[in-house]
This record gives sequence, C-alpha cells and structure tokens, in this order.
Amino acid sequence: MRPARHAQAIRPAARGSDPLAVASSLDVLSVCLAAGMAVSTAAAATAASSPPELRQILGRAADLLALGADPAVAWSAPPDSADVQIDALLRLARRSSASGAALADAVSGLAAQCRQDAIHAASATAERAGVLIAGPLGLCFLPAFVCLG
Repeated sequence: MRPARHAQAIRPAARGSDPLAVASSLDVLSVCLAAGMAVSTAAAATAASSPPELRQILGRAADLLALGADPAVAWSAPPDSADVQIDALLRLARRSSASGAALADAVSGLAAQCRQDAIHAASATAERAGVLIAGPLGLCFLPAFVCLG
C-alpha cells in the first residue's frame, strides 16, 4: 500500500458517504459482471441499491452505455466528485474499456481496498479518541493523587 493513498483514505469524504456501503455496492457490481451481465446492465442493477453519489455515477454510466456512448465518456468523472473510491472505480472502468481487461476482478479488488481503508480510518479515529480522552482524565485524577500523597 502506498503511503499517499493511505493518507487519502484516512481523511473522511466530504459528503460523509459510508465506505462500507460503497464496498458492498462494488461487490454487487463485481458479482453482476462475473455472472456475465453487460456492463450497462450491471451498472443499472447496482445503482438501485447504491449510496447516492455512487447511484448517480452508475445510473449515468448505465444510461450512456445503453445508448451506445463511448465508454470513456460514460465513465468520466463529474467535476464535483470528492470520493476517492468512486474516482478509482471510474478510472478502472475507463482502463477496462480501453484495454479490454476484465472489470469484475478489478472491482472486487477495489471493494476489498474500500473495506481496508474503512478499517484504517476507524482505527485512526479510535486512537485519536484515546489520546483526547487521556488528557482530561489525567487532569481530573492528578490532584487526587497529589492530595493523597
């Protein structure tokens, strides 16, 4: 894992999207693709149960692909996208359409990375909470130990 990617993952997303919901949606997309569904059909099926920002991206891509648009255009990133995982999905889809590589395995790997990033972010938050709690507790108990001593 590259340090720059890890630093981006710990920062919370601007819109507060749930990384585990994104990961489960990516799993659904991966399973649909592995089952042999067309990319546009798989994206449309996944969009129905996805978080709002991912739903918008997948719905747009599914509609454009169904109309026969160029995959590079269909999987283009909106200008207001702030989610690292969604941007990674868009890059994977564009790369897959250009090279012809299977998208299902890459999306499955991205889902696993989303879960790993959520674990790292949760543990960093817990460690930060532990540090913030230790200061006030020390200030409360220190006078009692001085008085007893």
